[in-house]
Amino acid sequence: MTLIARMTAAEFERWADLPENRDRLFELINGEIVVVTSNDYSSELAILIGHYLLAFVLPRNLGRVTGADGGYMFGEDRYIPDCAYISYARQAAPSFKGYNPTPPDLAVEVLSPANTSDEITTKVVNYLRAGTVVWVVDPQAQRATVYAPDAAPKLHTLTDTIDGGDVLPGFTLPVQQIFRSTDAPPANPSA
Repeated sequence: MTLIARMTAAEFERWADLPENRDRLFELINGEIVVVTSNDYSSELAILIGHYLLAFVLPRNLGRVTGADGGYMFGEDRYIPDCAYISYARQAAPSFKGYNPTPPDLAVEVLSPANTSDEITTKVVNYLRAGTVVWVVDPQAQRATVYAPDAAPKLHTLTDTIDGGDVLPGFTLPVQQIFRSTDAPPANPSA
């Protein structure tokens, strides 16, 4: 949901830090305030992707993985990707600012019904300008599109595997692992 008010980045940060706004998540996209909303399924997919990223990044001591409340600055815009990876090479110490001034190496955006195509397009363009690789995951179509600077977008369907490319060499994630069925609970072995 987009709020009507247009703001500069400085005005937005002051506004977002007001006591009545501190417990809510907002993005600033092209000067417009966007309330960050999701749904259970999109959130589940995002944390699952974050889990796979953490399982790769942590044992190799490569950097940090942030979740759906870790914000980043992209010029005058402020984004909160569903999960992101930032290497120690890009940022050695954690950021304690509301929105990290250092863009992540990888941003993952899991689409939810509240997202508009204009918002996603703007975000992808700005991610790429900052040198950030972005995965746009579409839960309804069960596919992921990988955007990397200076490369054509790559669409990945259920039979494909996403690789970490130059950002996470050696990382692989079969798309079917992102969309594994959650319709039925696992069998109870003690029953």
